[in-house]
Amino acid sequence: MSQDLYDLLGVSRDADTDVIKKAYRKLARQYHPDVNPDPDSQERFKEVSRAYEVLSDPQKRAAYDRGGEAAFGAGGFGQGAGFSFTDIMDAFFGGQPGGQTRGPRPRVRRGQDALIRLDIDLAEAAFGVTRELKVDTAVACTACGGEGAAPGTHAVPCETCRGAGEVAHVQRSFLGEIRTLRACAACRGFGSIIADPCRECSGDGRVRSRRALTVKIPPGVDTGTRVQLSEQGEVGPGGGPPGDLYVEISVAKHPTFIRHGNDLHCTVTVPMTAAALGTTLELPTLEAEVLSDDQERLTDLETSFEIEIKPGTQSGTEHVLRGRGVPGLRGGRGDLIVTIAVETPTRLDARQEELLTELAAIRGEESPTGHLKEGAKSVFGRLRDAFNPH
Repeated sequence: MSQDLYDLLGVSRDADTDVIKKAYRKLARQYHPDVNPDPDSQERFKEVSRAYEVLSDPQKRAAYDRGGEAAFGAGGFGQGAGFSFTDIMDAFFGGQPGGQTRGPRPRVRRGQDALIRLDIDLAEAAFGVTRELKVDTAVACTACGGEGAAPGTHAVPCETCRGAGEVAHVQRSFLGEIRTLRACAACRGFGSIIADPCRECSGDGRVRSRRALTVKIPPGVDTGTRVQLSEQGEVGPGGGPPGDLYVEISVAKHPTFIRHGNDLHCTVTVPMTAAALGTTLELPTLEAEVLSDDQERLTDLETSFEIEIKPGTQSGTEHVLRGRGVPGLRGGRGDLIVTIAVETPTRLDARQEELLTELAAIRGEESPTGHLKEGAKSVFGRLRDAFNPH
């Protein structure tokens, strides 16, 4: 056969595998002997089938591109070339030329990953903690060593599929006999049968068990952070390698501190007199709540801090303490923002009311009228400016 293989299939020399397969499907339907009994069509069918055999195989195609038909001998494709109708249907439905099968599926497979949730406090999330967990997962069966067969026995090849894990089913269609491969029902596609399953694991090769694990939570985690423990998840079927265990962190709300990213926020309430006269406050830090047996670490942590309330401090004033927030997972540390809330007394005795009245008289505030902050405008003023910009 001297015609170019690409011309036989009607594709360009740079066509990819999908284009070649699509062109072959079209020509196979057109020239197959069961559809078109014409002798010329049968010969044409053989030619396009052989062309597809070469161009669908990367190694054969590369050899053909380098040396043309000479790479396949005088006959163009060597002895024994050609397709059965099974090969044609495999090409239609994604199989491999030459009747290659998928083979039996393995009994030993990797286990699934597991996920558990761990509740911790804000201080533990900020500075890290080590916890012991109880997890209920699948582990390898010790009775059969994960094989699934009773001790002293082994899986035997399936007589139905002869260890292939697949059986052929043939049915007729307008194109002729269609041969398809399906998983063997006798061995469920494994290619072997466990005649005497292990009593402990019922042939699965694994059992459920509760075990203890120690997990180290790094500083800086937050709600939703997942800590990965490699190969600590479910053991796979047949005693296969275990998956991973993921510990998802959930941080409880703190009564004093609120976390925003790596920054901590808190509010300190001071009396009206302290805000007016000024004072110094000593407040506990988040580090003071760290529970640890490491006394050296405790001595390194600052358990309190001071903030200066200057005379005349207004409610809402913020004090920013740099580097006193939550450590970051990748280094650095956030800030601690302290907001001052000035507390106005709601109940006054006669003497307190007398003193405050005297103070108001001294300051000329017996009948205050109030005033707007500079730059603030009434609703009517803003509407007036909107209609009269100049």
